Order: sequence, then C-alpha cells, then structure tokens
Amino acid sequence: MREHAGYACGAALGFLGDLIAADPRRGHPVAAFGRAAAAVERRLWRDHRGYGTAHTLLCAGGTAAGAALLARAVRNAPAARTALTAGTVWAVLGGTSLGREARAVGGALAAGDLEVARERLPHLCGRDPQALDGPQMARAVVESVAENTSDAVVGALVWGAVGGVPGLVAFRAVNTLDAMVGHKSARYRRFGWAAARLDDLAGWPGSRLTAALTVLAGPDRRGALRAWRADGRAHPSPNAGPVEASFAGALGVRLGGTLAYGGRVEHRPVLNGGGRPPAVDDIERAVRLSRRVGALALATTVAGRLAAGALRQRNGNGRKRR
Repeated sequence: MREHAGYACGAALGFLGDLIAADPRRGHPVAAFGRAAAAVERRLWRDHRGYGTAHTLLCAGGTAAGAALLARAVRNAPAARTALTAGTVWAVLGGTSLGREARAVGGALAAGDLEVARERLPHLCGRDPQALDGPQMARAVVESVAENTSDAVVGALVWGAVGGVPGLVAFRAVNTLDAMVGHKSARYRRFGWAAARLDDLAGWPGSRLTAALTVLAGPDRRGALRAWRADGRAHPSPNAGPVEASFAGALGVRLGGTLAYGGRVEHRPVLNGGGRPPAVDDIERAVRLSRRVGALALATTVAGRLAAGALRQRNGNGRKRR
C-alpha cells in the first residue's frame, strides 16, 4: 500500500510541477526521445509495415524497459521512488504548454493579427495555417485543445495509474511516435501503421475517461453527453471523436468539417451540428475546461490506484488468515 501512496504523492507533485513550470523550450526528455526515434527511423525506414513495427517496438519498448529498470532500482527507497514518479509525471504531461500555445493563438486572433496566429498554430497542431481564416483557426485550436487534453494529460495519468513510471513513459513514447510517423502521408502510410494502431489502443481508455469527465466538468453537461453519444463515432479517429464531440457539446459549439492537413484536404463529419461556430472567446473556455478535466483525471486515477491497492492488500490478508 505504501507503494501506491508513494505513486499518489508523486503524481500530485508532478501534476503541480506541470502547472508551475510548463515544458522547457530546450532539453525536454520527450524532445530527446523524438530525436532518438528520428535517428532510428533514418536507419530502419522502408516503405513496409514490418520495418515500421520494428521501429515502434524498438523505440517504445526500449524506452519502457529502461523506465522499468529505473523504477526497479528505486523500489526500496520511498523518497527516490516518489521523486522519480513526480519527475516522470511532469515530463510526460503537457497540459500547461497546451494552454499556453492555445492562448497565444487566441491572443493573436483577438488582436486581429492573422499572420501571427498562423505562425503560432503549428506549435499546436499539424494543419496548414495558410488555408485557414480566423474562425477556422479558432475551430482548429478548440479541437486541438480537446484532443490533446486526452493525449497530453488524461491518457498519461491513466497508464501511470495502471503501470507506474513504465506506464507513463510507454504511453508518452507511443503517442510521440504516432505524432511523428502515424499520419497517412506517402512516406508513413505503411511505415507508421504500427505506431498509429498502437496509439489507438493506448489512447482508448484515456479518451473515454476524458469524454466522461468533460460531461462532468463542462458548462453544458447534457449537451456534452448528447454530442458524445450522437457524434463520437463519426470522427475518423476512434479516440479523438468522443473527446472532440463532448467538448463541442459542453461548449455549445460546432466542430469538424473541412480541414487541410499534411498537404491534403479532409472532409470530416460535423460534431454537435446544432452548435454555433467557434469564436475566439471559446479558446479560453476550452482551455479552462481542459484544466478542470485534467485535475479531475488526476483525482480519479489516483483514487483508482489507491482503491485497487487497498483491495489487493485486503484480499492478501484474507488469504493469510485462511
């Protein structure tokens, strides 16, 4: 039980650390992983699923194995174990950076400076900013805040509660690989297949928890639940759909539609079709909702881990008495 309490303390400290000190511009561990994964890709790349699978297993599996060895090394040192958890949670979470980048685009849009907004948008999502006007950029930001609340916060906390430090690291590695090679460009359609499919599996529980907490924390609970049920499966991504739909319903806005991404145009289903088009003010509302969802996710996942630990301890004591 002490191990679970140590995780809870470390997770809370790491979450607080992300709130106080967002991702540094240089020297971030996730960026270092990205550079290493890119170096491995240069050696392994072939237009073939098998080579892409090897790349994913080597990068994500190797990183998770290293985290497991590090966690094992400090398992008998409670203070070090808590510090390792706190540092890892801080490294894998990106909620504060997400809000910072969203607000930067929102501030530029509010000032009427579309060029600055277009310069900042790629820090947040991979869409072609030159193809977007002000309202379309506002929509892109709200959608990105919704999706990344799951990817950059809730999903990591879910896997941390399940697998501790190795779970945190493995989820962030898989999610980073998906962002690097998981898109359907000519280069990565086959090579990135394994990373994309693994990210879909890893993101499934976090996306559903994100949608559920959005219903709980959103300003329009009924709208969030209604949009999730009606439109969550319409999105081409099995995990972005429930999250974006619930955010759309909670905020009373309409998301989805035509977008330009990675040099191609996509026509995505509309989410919460009865809502209004997103405005600049909705960016701040989305960021605040994201923060509430993140805090609830921390409380939920920590409580779940503590409850599971207490249950295992009780069952173990019961077997000993018998």
